Amino acid sequence: MKKLTYLFIALFILSIMTTSCREEKTTGDKIEEAVEDTGDAIEDAAEDIGDEVEDAVDDA
Repeated sequence: MKKLTYLFIALFILSIMTTSCREEKTTGDKIEEAVEDTGDAIEDAAEDIGDEVEDAVDDA
């Protein structure tokens, strides 16, 4: 019974050690990432529109 208790204690301590070492993102990091994602989406949309315009000009 003692071995089982020690096993659970060891697993509990291990889980605390691994979860407490996670890197938390700050609000500034989250905002910066969102702005970069939005910029990338706008660039992709602009490229798609440019391609469509070129295709329409080629077809005409």
